[in-house]
Amino acid sequence: MTDTTDTTVDLQREFAETGIGEVLDELDRELVGLKPVKTRIREIAALLLVDRVRQRLGLATQPPTLHMSFTGNPGTGKTTVALRMANLLHRLGHIRKGHLVSVTRDDLVGQYIGHTAPKTREVLKKAMGGVLFIDEAYYLYRPENERDYGQEAIEILLQVMENQRDDLVVILAGYADRMDTFFKANPGFHSRIAHHVDFPDYADEELLDIADVLLGAQNYRFSDEARKAFSDYLVARRRQPHFANARSVRNALDRARLRQANRLFESGMPLDADRLMTLEAPDILASRVFAAAEGSPA
Repeated sequence: MTDTTDTTVDLQREFAETGIGEVLDELDRELVGLKPVKTRIREIAALLLVDRVRQRLGLATQPPTLHMSFTGNPGTGKTTVALRMANLLHRLGHIRKGHLVSVTRDDLVGQYIGHTAPKTREVLKKAMGGVLFIDEAYYLYRPENERDYGQEAIEILLQVMENQRDDLVVILAGYADRMDTFFKANPGFHSRIAHHVDFPDYADEELLDIADVLLGAQNYRFSDEARKAFSDYLVARRRQPHFANARSVRNALDRARLRQANRLFESGMPLDADRLMTLEAPDILASRVFAAAEGSPA
């Protein structure tokens, strides 16, 4: 009978020792909702954990391809998840450093002949050992401009994604429909992307929860009336152009704090901590969003 004492593993123990549970818990605390995204990240973590112990036991294995595509509207947490993914991959030993380099087209593509290759290679050099996050990746490809140099950057990226996939993970991000068009035009990218993760828009109640979290982190809070006003604000704001989920919530709260500060200053009254912390309904209702919703000029 074969002794399996040294050839068995406890995945729960491995999970605890790598510390990836801390990363996943941190993601839960940082981001409201996004259950499908969090489930997918946990599935990827489980895959990599199993691959890690398979290698230790000498089981023949092909290192998994980890390049990813994050699709969704602005403010849905793509950059935050990319940061946590870099940490998770580092703890599991799949990348050396665990840092994230976030770029857009302008960081990769030059305006003149001979500028693109050095720019792209410099970015890749900084990202090696970690994760390269390319936001709005579809702007790399501009077929309407025959003198555009984006294709040169694409070819360099594809080569590195294939040949150095054990030392770099690339995450392409952007709107879902534009990313679909981009992948159809550049099948080399699609064939190298193993994980496609879609980030859904937040529901109104989730956005309200995000507002509570953001305020709490800065020692602010809504009064009951202000919270109701902000709920109405979200309904009206979502109907307007350029709504960016959590990003729009953060911007709205910054403006509400500005109004609160001016209201308190103009009151001329002594202030205690409670008044300094509390946003009131007028701080929300003064937003131009309500005027626009009523048909007045914004």
